[in-house]
Amino acid sequence: MLKINIRKLIYNLRWRYLTLNNIVLVIAIVIGANWVWESIEVMQRNYILQRTLDLKQRQQTLAELENTTLGFEQRYYQSDEYKELATRKYLGLAESGEKVLILPPNTPIETEKKTRAGSEEPPSNLRQWMNFLLGSNRRNLQK
Repeated sequence: MLKINIRKLIYNLRWRYLTLNNIVLVIAIVIGANWVWESIEVMQRNYILQRTLDLKQRQQTLAELENTTLGFEQRYYQSDEYKELATRKYLGLAESGEKVLILPPNTPIETEKKTRAGSEEPPSNLRQWMNFLLGSNRRNLQK
C-alpha cells in the first residue's frame, strides 16, 4: 500500500507540477528575483558614491571659504587700522591728544570681569533635561 501511495505521489508531481509551463515560470521568477537583487545592489552602491561625492563637495566648499577668510584676515593684518589697534593694545601707545589709562591687574574692574566670566557655569545635564521636560526654558525665553 505504501508503494502505491509513493507511486501516485511521484506520478502527480511529475505530470502536475513538473510541466514545461511550471519550469519556465520558476526560471522566470529566479531571473526576475536576480534582476531585482542586482538593481538594489547597484542603487545602494550609487547612493554610497553620491554621499561620498556630496561630502567631498562640502569639504571643498569649506576649504574655499577658509581660504577666502584667511585672505581677508591677511589683508586686515596688513592694514593700517590693525597696526594702529595693535600699537594701542600691546604697546600702550595713543594718538596725540588721547590719554591712556592702564590699570593694574588687581583693580576692582579687572576682578569684576573675571568673576562675571567665571561665575556662569552651564547647568548640569539633569538640570537641562528637567528644564526641557517641565517647560522652564519656555518661560525663560518669553521674558
